[in-house]
Amino acid sequence: MTDGTNPPSHPQPEPAPGSGGYGFPPGPPAQGGYGYPSSAGSYGYPPAGQQPNPYQQQDAYQQHDPYQQQDAYQQQDAGGGQQWPPTPAQPGFTRLAGPDLPGASEPVDWEAMASRSAAERRRKRLWMLGGGITVLALLAGGGTFFLMGSGDDGGQPDAQPTNSSPPEPEDSKSPGAYTATVAGDDTLLRDSYGSMGMRLGPDLKVGPLGKRFQVVGRGNGNSWAQSAEPVVDVTKSFTVTARAYNSAAKGSRIVMSQGDGESFSFELGVNEVNGKQAWIFRVQTGDKGAAATTRTVTAEGLSMVKTPTLLMATYDAEKKAIALYVDGKKAGETPVPPIWQAPGPLQLGRSKHHNIWTGPWQGALHNIKVYNMAFTAEQAAGYKQGKLEPAPKPTHAWLLT
Repeated sequence: MTDGTNPPSHPQPEPAPGSGGYGFPPGPPAQGGYGYPSSAGSYGYPPAGQQPNPYQQQDAYQQHDPYQQQDAYQQQDAGGGQQWPPTPAQPGFTRLAGPDLPGASEPVDWEAMASRSAAERRRKRLWMLGGGITVLALLAGGGTFFLMGSGDDGGQPDAQPTNSSPPEPEDSKSPGAYTATVAGDDTLLRDSYGSMGMRLGPDLKVGPLGKRFQVVGRGNGNSWAQSAEPVVDVTKSFTVTARAYNSAAKGSRIVMSQGDGESFSFELGVNEVNGKQAWIFRVQTGDKGAAATTRTVTAEGLSMVKTPTLLMATYDAEKKAIALYVDGKKAGETPVPPIWQAPGPLQLGRSKHHNIWTGPWQGALHNIKVYNMAFTAEQAAGYKQGKLEPAPKPTHAWLLT
C-alpha cells in the first residue's frame, strides 16, 4: 500500500500467510505496537475486553478528500479529552483503521473514493457558479434605468408593477410584441393609435422601462422629438397627457408643445414661477407670441425633481377654458380666448418662443397620448386610478406602458 499521494488503480493482493504483510513484521504483533491497542486502551482504543462503538468514531473512508486524511492516531480520547501524539510511522505503512473496526480487513477501493471526491468537488463548483450567475442577473436587473410607474391607462391600476405589460391597443397596427419605434427605423417613435411617427433628435434616446420603453433627454438642444405634421387641432376640445420625470433642479423644461414658427400654440412642462419650479400649462392666443396674449395654469408647491408625475392638460372649446391636472388632481383652470393655431408639428422636449427653441427636456417621458375631447375632473381622477369607464381611445399615442 502506498502513502495515499499516488494511489494505484486496483486493490493490492492479500498478503501471504505468516508474512505479516502490509508492513507488519512476521510473527505475532507486540502489545501496543504498530497501532494495535494495549491493555491500557492507548491510541484512542478502549481497554482490552471492551468493544469499540463504531458509531462514535469517524470512518476514515468517509472524509471529503482521501488524500488529505487525518491521522487515525490523532482522534479524541474519550477518556481524558487529550490528543495522543502519533507513533512513528513504519516504512511503507499507513494505518487507517484498527483491526476491530468494520471493513478494516477489506482492501481500499481508491479509484471509487477518488471518483466520489471529484464528483463532490464538481457539485460544489457548479453550485457556486450558479449562485454567482444569479447574483449577477439580479444586479443587472436592478441596474435597469427605472424612472416612472404605470397605471394611468384608463384600466391599469397604479399598484401594478411597472414590468407588467398591458395588452396592445385593440386597434393598434402591430398586435404582436410592443415596440417603441417603427420597424426598421429606431429613430422614429411608433404611433400606437394613429400613423403619426415622432422623429427623435440625437440626444432624446429610447430606453427600457420594465418590459416597455421611455425616452430620456439630456437637457440640451438635441433632446427633442417632433412629428411630421400638426397633431392637435387647437380650434377644438383636446386633452394631452404624459408621464414625466424631471431631473433638472432649475430652469424651464418642456414636456410637449405644438408649433415651430414664431411661437407655440400650447406648451406643457416646467417653468419657474415666483423663483421656484412649477408645473405649467400655457396657451398662446395671439400670432406674435407676446406675453400679454398668453394664458397659463400653474401647479406650485409640488415636488418637482426626480418625482414620477402624471400630467394632463385640457382645452374645452365650449367653455373656452384650459385646465391642468397633476397626478389626477385639478391644479387650476382659467378662461381663454380662442387658441392661436401656430404652424408646425407636435414637439417633445422643447417649445418655440420668439423664434427660439427653449425648455430642453432633462429626464424621462412615456405614455404620451392625445385625445380629441376635454377630460372632466372626474375623468382625470379615474384615468389616474386606472378606473376610467368607458375608457376613451386616444387619437395618437407613443411609448405606451
